[in-house]
Amino acid sequence: MTMTNAVIQAYGAAAPDTVVSNEWMNNLLGEDVDTWLRERVEINERRWLSEDESTADLCERAARQTLHRAGVTAAQLDLIIVATDTPEYISPSTASVLQDRLKATNAGTFDINTACAGFVTALDVGSKYILADDQYQFVLVIGAYGMSKYLNHQDKKTVTLFGDGAGAVLLSRTQSRDAGFIVSELRTQGQYHSYMGIYAGGTKEPITEEVIATHRHQLQFVQKFPPELNPQQWSAATLRLCKRAGVQPADIKMFFITQININSIRETMSILGLSEDRAHTIMHDFGYTGSACIPMAFNDAMEKGLVRQGDLVAFLGSGGGLAFASALFRL
Repeated sequence: MTMTNAVIQAYGAAAPDTVVSNEWMNNLLGEDVDTWLRERVEINERRWLSEDESTADLCERAARQTLHRAGVTAAQLDLIIVATDTPEYISPSTASVLQDRLKATNAGTFDINTACAGFVTALDVGSKYILADDQYQFVLVIGAYGMSKYLNHQDKKTVTLFGDGAGAVLLSRTQSRDAGFIVSELRTQGQYHSYMGIYAGGTKEPITEEVIATHRHQLQFVQKFPPELNPQQWSAATLRLCKRAGVQPADIKMFFITQININSIRETMSILGLSEDRAHTIMHDFGYTGSACIPMAFNDAMEKGLVRQGDLVAFLGSGGGLAFASALFRL
């Protein structure tokens, strides 16, 4: 018996042209941060938006590449979901800006903000739109990040790590369970909401001269997260998804995981008893790109032929809040 499902039909990614090297960071901060970045987090460079570029520009580039690869026109889109915590505006949504640029005249739009777990959250939501309502044939899901606009250039804890980018997938309706969405899970540990974020600019603390002087309108690491938190959560989520899907972690061809810490990814693979190369990473050349890193890594793996039709893949995201999102797909 055939059943409706949501399948990843196409993919795409975009990054700014401006490359910011570790050596540039050395000059900015007046000390050697390159050694630590290369040896501890394995970031060699990152891309930053130029002064006249914004999140919507990256979304548009990733979207157009994805639609071109799919052979689908913007007018065929039924829904656009943009996952970002660096939006074009506080209001209206970045997705509405993108809808206008693409001339996706038949698409509804909204943004999702679960910080760096945003793309996988949007993947979950977009898939379930297709599963629940047959008017949704094509759903464009984008994870986008322009955090360079919110960095304090004198704060080496943040300025050295973050890069900008966007990644997209086109979800389409299929009448087969042989491919597509399998299971997903969203969980949050809200007790960590005050540990990292951009805490000014909303209704709690509007922008004032005092706020600007103290940099509270920029990204801040306020407290250190327990180092075991992400590996424990990612591995536990994987085991729960596998149990629900009736598969084993070893059946998963590749993992796409939030890429703020290479060691957390490796520890996750170790807990699951899998080799490190089962988790594809791109932070070495792009820095930490937040809600964009997972779809950018997926795009890179697809372009390199590391995953292909029929493979089982896992998406594991975590982000400020602290939000966790996970999903299994068959390509």
